[in-house]
Amino acid sequence: MALALLAAPAAAAPTFSAGVTPLSAAMRAQMTGVSWHPGCPVSLGDLRLVRVRYWGFDGRAHLGRLVVNRDAASAIVTVMRTLYGARFPIRRMQPVDAYGGSDTRSIAADNTSAFNCRPATGSSSWSEHAYGRAIDVDPIENPYVSGGRTEHPASVRYLDRSLRAPGMAVEGGVLVRAFDAVGWGWGGRWSGTKDYQHFSASGR
Repeated sequence: MALALLAAPAAAAPTFSAGVTPLSAAMRAQMTGVSWHPGCPVSLGDLRLVRVRYWGFDGRAHLGRLVVNRDAASAIVTVMRTLYGARFPIRRMQPVDAYGGSDTRSIAADNTSAFNCRPATGSSSWSEHAYGRAIDVDPIENPYVSGGRTEHPASVRYLDRSLRAPGMAVEGGVLVRAFDAVGWGWGGRWSGTKDYQHFSASGR
């Protein structure tokens, strides 16, 4: 008599994990002249590397890296824990140095990133990213919109914010609520120009 085959139990999802460490000497060297340079409003010693587990659009758990100000690290870990628990999808998560410090290239790759010593878009003043107190999440799904337009062709379909597609930041959604819970502001609430990907400690 043939024995019935028992289905193997489904593998348990990896538990959330996070770690916060000072930047290594190698990482400091990698960032210098790329995402950081002398004259930036924060020193490399002010920054921390946050390693966190997140859910990808492929339904799998991944390990990502973010560079943030040391005073923002705890809030970011709290947010990422919430997003992981809700299985909110993030495309990829690595420092902007992987894209030569180019915000444009990082966005095109749909990369979630934080620190980048650069001016705010359309301004000569420092961006909140230059202080390590801002993060851009799933920037293709959550575009910077000025005059009703986005510079990234892949983001055009997401100009319709009623889509409620995976990865989108929407009022009342888990992503926005997670940042609300730590007191960070959302660029999707700005008047005029909207920056749906952008969350910052100051709200700017």
